[in-house]
Amino acid sequence: MTADPFGTEELRQSVLRAWRDSPTRFTEDANAEEDLRIGGYRDRLFVELAQNAADASAATGVPGTLRASIVDGELRVANTGAPLDAAGVAALASLRASAKRAGTVGRFGVGFAAVLAVTADPRIVSTTGGVAFSERRTQATLAGSTELAERLRERSGNVPVLRMAWPAGAEESPVPQGFSTEVRLPLRADVDGAALLADLSDSAPDLLLALPWLERIEVGESAWQCRQQESGVVLLDTPTGVRCWLRHRETGTLGAGEIAGLGVEAQERPQWSVCWALPVDADGAPEPLDEDVLHAPTPTDERISLPARLIATLPVEPSRRRALPGPAGDAVLAEAARCYPALVRCLAAEHRPAMIPAPGFPRSEVDDKLRELVVAELRGSDWLAGADGAAVLPARARMLDVPAGFGGRLTELLVDVLDGLLPAEFADKRWMSNRLAGAGVHRMGLAEVVEALTGIARPPEWWHRLYDALAPLAEADAGVREELGGLPVPLASSSMRFGPRGALLPELSGAEELLARADLPGLALVHSDAVHPLLERLGAVRAGPLELLDSDPLRAALELDAAGEASGPSSTVDEAPLADVVLRLVELAGVRPGERPWLSALALPDARGDRRRADELVLPGSAILEVLAPDAPLGVLADSVAGNWSVSTLAAAGVLSSFAVLADDGPTGPDHELAGEDEWWAGLSEPPAGMLAVRDLDLVDEQRWPHAIRLLAAEPETLRALREPGGYTAWWLARNAVLGGHPPRHWRLPEATELAGLYDPLPDVGLDVELCGEIGVRSRLRVADASDAGDLLARLADPARDIPASVVLSGYSALASAVVDEVVDTSDVDPPERVRTVDGAVCAADDAVVLDGPWLLGVLAPGRVVAARFGLHDQLAELLDLPLGSEEAGEPPAAAEWFGWHELSAARVACELLAMDIPDSGVQVHDELRVDECAVSWWACADGTLHAEDSPDGLARALAWATGNWEQRHLIAALLAEPEPHTLLS
Repeated sequence: MTADPFGTEELRQSVLRAWRDSPTRFTEDANAEEDLRIGGYRDRLFVELAQNAADASAATGVPGTLRASIVDGELRVANTGAPLDAAGVAALASLRASAKRAGTVGRFGVGFAAVLAVTADPRIVSTTGGVAFSERRTQATLAGSTELAERLRERSGNVPVLRMAWPAGAEESPVPQGFSTEVRLPLRADVDGAALLADLSDSAPDLLLALPWLERIEVGESAWQCRQQESGVVLLDTPTGVRCWLRHRETGTLGAGEIAGLGVEAQERPQWSVCWALPVDADGAPEPLDEDVLHAPTPTDERISLPARLIATLPVEPSRRRALPGPAGDAVLAEAARCYPALVRCLAAEHRPAMIPAPGFPRSEVDDKLRELVVAELRGSDWLAGADGAAVLPARARMLDVPAGFGGRLTELLVDVLDGLLPAEFADKRWMSNRLAGAGVHRMGLAEVVEALTGIARPPEWWHRLYDALAPLAEADAGVREELGGLPVPLASSSMRFGPRGALLPELSGAEELLARADLPGLALVHSDAVHPLLERLGAVRAGPLELLDSDPLRAALELDAAGEASGPSSTVDEAPLADVVLRLVELAGVRPGERPWLSALALPDARGDRRRADELVLPGSAILEVLAPDAPLGVLADSVAGNWSVSTLAAAGVLSSFAVLADDGPTGPDHELAGEDEWWAGLSEPPAGMLAVRDLDLVDEQRWPHAIRLLAAEPETLRALREPGGYTAWWLARNAVLGGHPPRHWRLPEATELAGLYDPLPDVGLDVELCGEIGVRSRLRVADASDAGDLLARLADPARDIPASVVLSGYSALASAVVDEVVDTSDVDPPERVRTVDGAVCAADDAVVLDGPWLLGVLAPGRVVAARFGLHDQLAELLDLPLGSEEAGEPPAAAEWFGWHELSAARVACELLAMDIPDSGVQVHDELRVDECAVSWWACADGTLHAEDSPDGLARALAWATGNWEQRHLIAALLAEPEPHTLLS
């Protein structure tokens, strides 16, 4: 192999002449090679040799093999493909020129400099010949040159090794069988050959992935094999197993404007290629990269954070470590981004979101630019697959924003409702949903879902399944319940209600069929197939018969039906289906009479065929018919209805079988349409907490009141209303019922003798005494209101009445007490023209005075004095509009001798015996006491001074008044006359 097939002699001479002609050129070449050896290519030995091997294989169109081994201290790297030729040798001996053109990745002239990191004497042996480079031989050649020897000394013997080539020696062994070329590198003493092979072993998978024309790498006894599958997956057989990569490649040509800034050689090769490579498992699931470097096509120092590896023909700096900025690089990156969605589409739909770049800071300028381009392409491409399997753009895609694990059933139900809905699994993984949102996918909250559901038509069973899917969410989060406030609800009427609150959940079997018979606009009865506990959680109401009765639409329908049918004829109940529905619900609910007073608006036929409100109808044969006045505005219920329903059901609906009772647990005013209710209410000191009242009392025939009252007493409900303290019923009966030609309060009970003279005893009307008292027949003296007061005043002043004096005193005292207790306002009572005095006579009010002190009886004529019990005179005078007696008394008596009560021994004894405190005050004692020329036994002045004649009677009255024991004045008088214990005891 000593022949020189590649013309190395001529190459050496050409280089030597150039250096001699320009020693500076020698220095430049030496510096350039040194820069490549210790700079850009210092650790790219196997990368550069692999690239050259791949280019050799590409030249033959057959993927090749690279083998590395250590033989006799040499690293030997053999490859298949096109053998070495003269152009290749010329490129090897040039630091700047390359013989390669379009489609190649290696750079013979520049890239081969990487071998200098491990050897000073590299050789290449090929089937076409061999070439050797030698630091020692180059030094010797230069030392023999006068022009260059000095430069060699200046560089301490450092020479550009790869500029001068020699033919390979005759001792060179041939290329290994099956290979076309072998690079032989005698290792420097400080280079570890085993470590070199280990480095190649580590980089073998990446080299096979990056270099498509290289399909096998052998290192010692180990081998790495690349197998391309039709699916686009590449299988890498390694000593430790099989590694799978998904690859997508595209190629093209850069435009003139994009390559304008590149070097001449690069402009001659405008073709670009892009390959995205993604690790996948055996099932094709991606194993995204956390971080990688840009491969151009072999590794650079440009850090990349995308999930897949980018292998692209970006222009790089001479060191091949950094991408070269400029239009060409930008164009290739743009093409790479454009191809990225195609790689994503190669994955199964459920794995595609993992290919969205993870959020975070870019690792390099190239990474920043590439991420932005890739995200933009993803946003504009329909690489996503919706839950229905259709391709969808991220901008048109939606994912449910619900907690993990809750979206699966929802998605199944909504996939044909919400366009672009993504599988629930995407939202379940927070990292995945965040990336999808970053790519433009809309997170759809439940409030938005509810809005989207408005107007869609689905069977009730579908809605039930939807509620079932939403229920766990609503149970766990109150906020979700707010979002679901407008959830559509299918109704039994085949319409939809938007929002469950207030909707009725039927608990009655057959409720839909029953209610369908009546026209009930607005009745929000949920379809039975859609009923779900979620609806109740959101405000729907469980509706049994009672709740259905209480529903506003049914109540409104009742009122409308009654108003529309009141004057219309009807021969059968079938003409009023609403009545049938209402009565059925009343029966099922077990409503009691009076519990739902508004039911009385139900229109029913009477015996003549006219339709009337239920509360205007009486059951045929009812006892109440016997007591009603002939002109009472009530009809008799048609037999056809009465025969179909129980008495309790009809009574609960308002039909009368006896007197009806009105119940109101919270009355606010006289608005119950009861006769005289305004007057009764006005007489109350405060509104009642509750109200129980018998209706229609004003319809009773005056001649039938005893029988009517017996009917009231016979029914527990009406009797309870009658006995209600302060209630309307007893109040009205006392004033308006007719017994013996007068209202009950006109009479007294026969045994109430203390009212004799004022009230006449009730004649025998066949009623129980207790019952008579309950309806207002008087059993005691009581003033209940202004009307009572006026009646009592008239009775007291009636000269035809023989009234005992004690009754007169009690009567006026009761009137004054009513004023004190504010039962009666004096402004509501007209003062009488006549009054009854203490002597039992009746006199004109103009001549009368009200007694305001007992001493005044000594100077006032009994026929003028009207009296109540002491302490009530002011109120009585106001009520009667009369002056007080003290206002007409004369001058007070003249002064007399004053004695303190403690000075009077008899007074002391009397107080001791009666256990009274003796007053600290005293009395003026007169031998004879006169006022207004009248002899009196004692007197009390307005300033409180007491006067008494010197007698036991006069002193006793004064002492009794002073001690506040007026009732004991007679006993005190006896003790003053005989101040001994036996007087008290006898």
